[in-house]
Amino acid sequence: MEDCVFCKIVSGDIPSYKVYEDDHVLAFLDLTQGTKGHTLVIPKHHVKNIYELDQSTATQVFTAVPKIAKALKDAFSPIGLNVVQNNDKPLQSVFHFHVHLLPRYENDGMVLRTLNLQDDLEQEDYQNIQAAIKKAL
Repeated sequence: MEDCVFCKIVSGDIPSYKVYEDDHVLAFLDLTQGTKGHTLVIPKHHVKNIYELDQSTATQVFTAVPKIAKALKDAFSPIGLNVVQNNDKPLQSVFHFHVHLLPRYENDGMVLRTLNLQDDLEQEDYQNIQAAIKKAL
């Protein structure tokens, strides 16, 4: 895609700090470096988001993810790793499917948070949620 910064990285029009590349996947350092080693893993061909991701491309990307994650662990000895993938505004800043690998360190200042709504939900709520997802599948 002509306007896509990640496509320009793939084509070599924009430089990057590549850490992994094969025929289908490219991984490079995120310039924001939320934590040391923050890496983005992308398919080389343009896919806007997870909703447009086909099974073959998903397999290619998620085959590379553990390999790169292990390299981050070996290189930096983090205490953990977040795997993050955002879709649509306002969460997705570049509209080319990508997976963030964020090594975590003691007192790194990175905050990723989920809410626990368990106390607000009844069994019927879970059943309704379950039914809606199954129906959509």
